[in-house]
Amino acid sequence: MGSRKDAAEPGLAEVLGGRGAAVDATVPVIAFVIAFTVADASGWASPVAWAGGAAVLVGAVVAVIRLVRGGRPRAVLFGLLGVAVAALVALYTGRAVDFFLVQIVSNAASALVWAVSIVVRWPLLGLVVGTALGQRTRWRRDPALLRGYQRASWVWVGQYLVRLAVFLPLYAANAVVALGIARTVLTWPLVALCVALSWPVLRSALPDGHGGLRHPAPAREDAHEA
Repeated sequence: MGSRKDAAEPGLAEVLGGRGAAVDATVPVIAFVIAFTVADASGWASPVAWAGGAAVLVGAVVAVIRLVRGGRPRAVLFGLLGVAVAALVALYTGRAVDFFLVQIVSNAASALVWAVSIVVRWPLLGLVVGTALGQRTRWRRDPALLRGYQRASWVWVGQYLVRLAVFLPLYAANAVVALGIARTVLTWPLVALCVALSWPVLRSALPDGHGGLRHPAPAREDAHEA
């Protein structure tokens, strides 16, 4: 006999979505690596500038396509801004490998923020899913859901730590091509794996008969809320 939490319950992949955006994020990176490799091998002047220009141009094309397909303007613009900042950092230092510096710093900061959110009992996964489901913070008053989001959020911390463990040695070795490959492999495939792993971890914290993500257990303090 299945529990209520199994009935018509959305998976995290359904709630979070985002695979398209994750795939799009790798395209400018691929363009950067290819342009740098070709420009450097051909002896062109300023191969980093060629690579940065290619990344921004491809990023702009991707942004336009996403907007035409109904993507959220803010998310699209932030994605393009990230590419532009990464290209500017590489241009400023003159080192192609520094194109990945923003991504490395971002992953380190994300791992720290997610870990802190768990410790202070405001797990970011709960905030993201709760917002997506229109629950605001009602899930925090459900001990089972709060515990589940805390456990599952550690999977997301692990995602960022895995990237750092791969990116940092390659960055130190000035391995531009290898970093590009690693960035591609560890973007949407790792996100998909993270979602797949965190979903059963979250569900395991919910007792039989629990309403699931869409139905936080009612709390007396919320009785007056519609």
